[in-house]
This record gives sequence, structure tokens and C-alpha cells, in this order.
Amino acid sequence: MRISLIPLSLALSLPVIAEENSPMFEKDIRPIFKAHCFHCHGEDGTTKGGLDLRLARYAIKGGESGPAIVPGKAAESHLLELVKKGEMPKGKARLSELDLSKLEKWIANGAPTARPEPEKLGPEHAFTDEERQWWSLQPIKRPTVPISSNPSVRNAVDSFIVAKMPKELSLSPEAGPATLIRRVTFDLTGLPPSPEDVRAFENHYAKSAEDAMRVLVDRLLESPAYGERWGRHWLDVAGYADSDGYSATDPERKWAWKYRDYVVRAFNIDKPWDQFIQEQLAGDEMVPLPHKNLAPDAIEKLTATGFLRMAPDGTSATNVLVAQNACISDTIKIVGTALYGMTIGCAQCHDHRYDPISQADYYKLRAVFEPGFDIKAWRTPAGRLVSLLTDAEREQAAKIEAEAKKLDAARLAKQEQFITEVLEKELLKAAEKDRELLRAAYRTATAKRTPDQIKLLKSYPRVNQLSAGSLYLYDTTYKTTHAKTLAKMTEEATAVRARKPTEEFLHAFTEVPKPKPELVPATFVLNRGEPDQPKEKVTPSDLSVLAGIRNTEVPSNTAPGATTGRRLAFARSLTDGKHPLLARVLVNRFWMHHFGRGLVSSAGDFGRLGSHPTHPELLDWLASEFMAGGWKLKPLHRLILMSRTYRQMSARDSLRDRVDPDNAFLSRMNVRRLEAESLRDAMLTVAGRLVRSFGGKPVPVMLNTEGQAVLGLDTTDTAGRPSGKFLSLNGEDFRRSIYVQNRRTRPLEMFNTFDAPAMMEANCETRPVTTVSPQSLLLMNNGYMREYAGHFAKRVAAEHPSDVQAQARRAIELAYSRASSMSEVANASDFISAQTAHYKANPAPLEVAVGPVDKQPAAPELLGLAALCHALMSANEFLYID
Repeated sequence: MRISLIPLSLALSLPVIAEENSPMFEKDIRPIFKAHCFHCHGEDGTTKGGLDLRLARYAIKGGESGPAIVPGKAAESHLLELVKKGEMPKGKARLSELDLSKLEKWIANGAPTARPEPEKLGPEHAFTDEERQWWSLQPIKRPTVPISSNPSVRNAVDSFIVAKMPKELSLSPEAGPATLIRRVTFDLTGLPPSPEDVRAFENHYAKSAEDAMRVLVDRLLESPAYGERWGRHWLDVAGYADSDGYSATDPERKWAWKYRDYVVRAFNIDKPWDQFIQEQLAGDEMVPLPHKNLAPDAIEKLTATGFLRMAPDGTSATNVLVAQNACISDTIKIVGTALYGMTIGCAQCHDHRYDPISQADYYKLRAVFEPGFDIKAWRTPAGRLVSLLTDAEREQAAKIEAEAKKLDAARLAKQEQFITEVLEKELLKAAEKDRELLRAAYRTATAKRTPDQIKLLKSYPRVNQLSAGSLYLYDTTYKTTHAKTLAKMTEEATAVRARKPTEEFLHAFTEVPKPKPELVPATFVLNRGEPDQPKEKVTPSDLSVLAGIRNTEVPSNTAPGATTGRRLAFARSLTDGKHPLLARVLVNRFWMHHFGRGLVSSAGDFGRLGSHPTHPELLDWLASEFMAGGWKLKPLHRLILMSRTYRQMSARDSLRDRVDPDNAFLSRMNVRRLEAESLRDAMLTVAGRLVRSFGGKPVPVMLNTEGQAVLGLDTTDTAGRPSGKFLSLNGEDFRRSIYVQNRRTRPLEMFNTFDAPAMMEANCETRPVTTVSPQSLLLMNNGYMREYAGHFAKRVAAEHPSDVQAQARRAIELAYSRASSMSEVANASDFISAQTAHYKANPAPLEVAVGPVDKQPAAPELLGLAALCHALMSANEFLYID
């Protein structure tokens, strides 16, 4: 091992030979100092106590208290003494025992370095070779598929999995056809298969398992439900929400749903992901200016930029610098975790403590997006909307408005006639000497009335209070005839205005062109991330640690009257097929949604605090295959779903639990719980109530009188208090969960309890999977659970009106996508009978979650069946995918 010496002039010389496994400064010790010490001892020129820890020789030299370490003498090293006592780092947690052990061993072995240290630290020394060699920052190279004679191997995925598997393990037997169709159908559509689909698949599978699987996968990939299911995955990462967040007011985003629909469409048509990413980052820069009279393709590209408008934005309520900066910061976090799989946002206030990302890197990446945000000319959410109304439609609307205004004028003239009639009658009641003065005072505009006129009018309150709104108080003829005349004229004008083209908007991200390049907003490194403390100016670029393997500079367009083009240049660079992170991050997410865990389990963090890949060669092969296949996802689905690895049973045994307790080597399939949206959608499906309409405005969410978020039109009063009023949604409340309004401060109880992201944060990199008591309580007591159970029972009762055993058999078949056993039918039938007897003695209506309840008791037989349906939907077999 080659060990460098610290010059004698600076400190004691280091031994030429160290132990083979001795910790090295660059690989083992510098990361500890960087995470815990650089903040005060080296970063940004800060050297408290005169101590700089960025180089080993600086530590030996020490500061005002003398040498920080003494090579070869750990017991005499002041720095080690302080960290062992927990006195340093000051005000922070004590170093871990592992870190303390490394530090002590490094000092004891002579504080070796892997190579000679530079004479002077410059920008080129910001990162060590070890940091630059981090696995996720290396170019993606297509590995050779391992050759395997294992009969279980069906494709390249299996080859990589089997090659990595410990010799004690092997792939589990293939799952049965009923298990497979349920697994694949939920994976691709988020919905359960129908019993009829299960039977057809089982028959096909018995003849040809491979052909049955291929036909099933192809059919599901062509279903519109596929885009709704997989679009939801991307919306998590993008931070999709139908409200602005940031503050308790949480204003609605009335047009964000167009971005949601864009995402669903993109998945359904299998839009190439390089194009998908480019459109989301820079769709507006692909569309000629000005953004008017837009063609469908231009609308699609502008809609895509909603990706950059998903972060919380509090500037509609509080348009101040802090709120503006928070919006930009959250957008960078979304870009970093979604496309880089790196916690770039951690470098906003200082150099990243663990990964090779400098604070300057953070602001250079921000500079790519800065012209679109433009703090000095900030646009609030309403000011960023892009109108879809064409010039022709505006002209048409103007003509219609002119026609309506004629009707308005006629109505006002008629109204004035009625007011004059009443006024003249009231004047006759006044003293003759006051009549003319009173008439003049009434006809004078309120703001121009003299004190005498005001006094006179107050002495005749019936004249003073006369207005269009009070006419009915004066004239019975008005009530019976005149009011109807005016109402009819108002309706006529309203009907004319209804012919106007509807103006819709895009919740888009655009850049306002500047007449001169020097007017383009500049980006500065912010001292400790404070927006009012700018330091040095930076230019747009990718992460500097990648400079050794690719060009990181992002060019700007300097043509006057045009956008900078920074985002488009950046997007094209990111998707050029040579970036080390993007394709790895994407295929890892795809894998995660099929297996419950990614090849890198920390899907949003490919850095040092994240996980290493369990199968690095497979990850890179999938990334290469994905890009070579034109960045299309559906072929990758087919590859993964047709693999023997995916089609395994999930059964555990003592050998697998002992050798691989976390199933990292995938010798069995992982059991996964349904996500919140799929759980609700599955309930609606088995109940026969799921509405399958595509896209459009979200299903509204309101607060009920108990303060719970429920489906319904908002009927809060002017003070924001729930009114208790109910307005029917006409079946919209049975739509798929992706279409339910995602109001940041109003998550549905079922979604919140089963780990759906509430999006109070910028985005959701990976959903947690919790097992907590409120989930069981919700399944037992939630109003929607009881309502859906009632609909489920009605469906089953309609199919089998009076046969309890047939009802039990059908309910089990619908709920679990499999045939029932004789004992299950017998037990379920007995349960229905017992519940029916209970409800005969204790009559009750069917329950609804929101809206008027039918007070008439329901048939005891229906209530007994509903109790079974409720139990079936609450069971683990319903909640989990095997």
C-alpha cells in the first residue's frame, strides 16, 4: 500500500508503512470531518480557533490550542480527546462509535493519506478522488449478461439475479395463476381483476403459461387504467397537488389537473422518457413565442412544464422574498430527488456534508431555472397562468359580450322606469315645498350630495332607501309583474353570455424574454442560504463533480427577445444517454414499484447516506436496455414481468429467513400492501361502483362539521366554517382516487392513514409503509368503509337474490380474485345468518359517509350481507398483494 508522508517541516513524519486495513484520510477520515467539522473548521474560509481540518497536515499543524492530532499517538491527540468526551462537535450529537474507532485507529497508525496532499487548496480540490469515484457518479456501462445453466432462468433479469444469489438459495417456485393475475393486474392498473378475467387466465395458463402471461401483460399495458396507476407514481415524485400549500390558507390550484392528465396520457401512449423529461423541464422553450393561438402539440408541451410549478408556492398570499425563495428551493429539491436521485437541496446553505456537491453547485443548478422564476419581477401563481383562449375566440367573446350589454342596458332602462314610477309616488307623499329639492337630492350621485341634500333625504327615509334592491317593498305590482320582467331580462343576458367560449388556463412554467442579455436575472450563492445575503455570482451548469466524464456547462441563448434556452439545453444534456444518474434513478423506481423495494432501496438518495445497489450490474444493464430501447417503459415492464424472478411465490421458509432475512437477493417475491389509492379503488371496484371516466377537474374535497376532509363541494361559510350543507356530486365521488382533489391541508382520512403523501413537503421520494392501529380502526369504523360495504352487498344481492351460500361464494370471489373453499363458504354463510338475525332484532339503515341518510331500516338480510362484505374488505388478503 502506498502511503504519503506529511512533510517534516509541518509536523511529525508519518510512517512509510501502515497496516493493510488502516483507515485513510481521504476515504475514511475526511468524510467524518466534512460531515461534522468543516462547518467551523475549513468551509468557506471559516477556521475557528485557527484550526482547518480539510487536509491531514492541517490537522497535524493544529490551531491556537496546538496540534489537533499527533500521528502515532492517539492518546496525546487533543482532537480525539474532545470528540470522545462529546465536547466536539460543539452543540451536536457525539460521533458514532464506528467513527470514533476509525479516527483513533487512523491516528494510531500515523494519520496516513492515500496520496500527497496539494500545496494549496483550490476549487479543483473541492472533492477527493474517492468522492469522484462514488458508484452512482460513474458512467453507465452495459454489463455482459451472465451465462446461466439454471433451468429457472427465463431472461436477462433472471440471469443477473441468479448469478448474485448465495449458493444456499434458489428462486422460489412459480406462483399459481390466480396469484399471478392478481399481482400483475394490481401492479399495472392498481385495480383487482374480475373473477371472469381470473377464470379466463387460469384456462389459458393451463395450456401455455408463457403465452397467457404475455397476453395478460399486453392487455393490461393497453388499458387506460395503466396510465392512471403509473401516472400516480410519477405524481408522487413530482409533488403533484391541487393547492399551493406553504400557509394555512392553502389556496386551490384550479388548473393543476391538466398536468395530472398530461402525465396519465404520457404513460398510456408510452411517451419516450427522454421526451417526457425534456417537456417537463423546458416544454415552453420548445414552443414559439408568444404563447397564443396554441396548437394541440404546443398545449401539450406547455402543460408538461407544470412539473416545475408543483412545489408549494405561498406568494399568492404572501409575496415576499422568503416565500419566493422557498418556492425555488422546493423546486430544486424536486428536480434533485426526481431526476438525480441525490439530495442536492442539502447544499443550499453549505457544501453537502456527505456527497460531492458544493454550495456553488446548488446555485449553478438553480441558475438553470432562475430566469423562469425571476425574483425581481416575480409572478404570483395567478400571474403565471397561460390562457388557452385564441384570438378568434376572444373576438367571438367580445361580440357576444356586446350583445349581452345591449340586453343589460335595456334591463337597466326598464329598472329605472320602475324606480321612477315609485319615486314619483313617494314624492307626492312629501311636503309640496320639498318635492323638487327631494327629487334633485335623490338623483344626485351619493358622493356629490351636499350636506343639505343628505339631511333632506334622511328626513324622508322611504325616498332615501329606494333602490333596485328594495323596489319590492314599495310596490305590489313590482312583486307580481315587474320583478318577473327584470328577472327574465337578466336570464336572457345570462343565456347570451353562456355562448362565450370558455377560457381555460395552463398551470405552466414559462420564462419572460428580456430585451437585453444583461437583464436576465443573475444567480448568486446565498450566504447560509439566506435570500437577502448574496455573495459571488454563478453561471448555470450541472454538478461539477461530473466534469471529469462530461461537459457540465449549460449554454445560454443571448438573442434579444428570446428565452435563455437554459432549461432546454440542460434537459437535452440530462437525457443524452450519457448522464450517470438519470437512467439509473428511473429504472430503479420502475423496479421498486414492481418489487416493493428498489435495487437501490433509497430511491431518492444515491449518495453516501443512501443504500448501495444490491445488484449493481443488473441496475446498469436495465438502465442501458432502457435507453437503447428508446427510453420506453412498456418494453421494460414486459421484460420484468415475464421474468421468473417476478413470477415467484412469496412464501417464506426458515432457510431464506436465515440466509437473507430482508430478501435482498430476491429468492422469493415480496408481499406488498396496497397503496391508499389502490385500496379505495379496489373497494369501489368490488362494490361495482367505480366510475371510469378519464381526466378533468378533480373530485372536490370539503370539511364536514367534525372538521374531517370528505368528498363533496365546499360549502363553508364566509368565515371558513363548515356549513353542514350537502350538494350531490352526481356520482363523481366514485371516480378513481387519482382524480380526487389533492388539497395539501385536506387529505382524505383513508389516504392519510394508509401513507398517501399529503404533500406538505415538496414531494414524496418513497412512500412509507406503516402498520399502525389507526389503520385497523379506520377499516372498522370509517364511514366510507361502511358505505362501500353496503354497495358491495347490493351488488352481490342483485346477482344472487335469495341464495346465502351463492352470495358468500360470490363476495369472496370478488374480494380476493380467487375461488372460495367449501369451508369458507360455510363459515361466511353462518356469519351472514347470524348478522341477519342481529339486524332483525336491531333494525338499522344502510350507512353513507356524506349526505342525507335514509332513515328507513334496510332489509336485515342486506345488512347481514353488508357485514360480511365489510369484513372481507378489512382482511389482510384484500389489503396485500401476494
